[in-house]
Amino acid sequence: MRRWTTVPMVLALAVAGTAAVPAMASAATRSAAVADCSNGWGSLPKNDRSYPSVQLENIRTGQNACYDRLVFDIPGASETNRLGYHVNYVDVLRQDASGTVIPVNGGAILEVVVTAHTYDWTAGKYTYPASAGDALPGVDLTGYRTFVDARFAGSNEGYTQVGLGVRAKLPFRVFQLDNRLVVDVAHTWGAGS
Repeated sequence: MRRWTTVPMVLALAVAGTAAVPAMASAATRSAAVADCSNGWGSLPKNDRSYPSVQLENIRTGQNACYDRLVFDIPGASETNRLGYHVNYVDVLRQDASGTVIPVNGGAILEVVVTAHTYDWTAGKYTYPASAGDALPGVDLTGYRTFVDARFAGSNEGYTQVGLGVRAKLPFRVFQLDNRLVVDVAHTWGAGS
């Protein structure tokens, strides 16, 4: 007799367990839809010492669920014609050639130096017309979570320098794709932002 009371209890638990599986799966699906913003980027300087002969064509920005993005469009840059860069946090943005301080708004300043120039000597014209100290042409940071300000610091001897004002000193990464260099700055230090 005892066996018959055990079997209905086991069946009842099995049915209850299968009813709970869709609820658990639904919760897992909902949490997977939330962006996992974990990263291991850190905030230390990032460098590549390559030195190609290329020209900067444009600088643009974009937004992602986990980070804000700065993109340097540089035709001719590739895995075989790598760009050089130096990206790091600075207390004050100083123009490379003169040492002139370029004011940049934000809680922290990320200096981005790229080995690409803004003047085409063959054509005798600027490939990226910007003036030192001015906001980046065509860049509107309204509504960005991390980016506050973006200033052109200048272009000298094959190097172009930009100051990126960010909300706080946050982790960032730098990587190269064909014809562009990408700088992503995270919205927060933690995961799930």
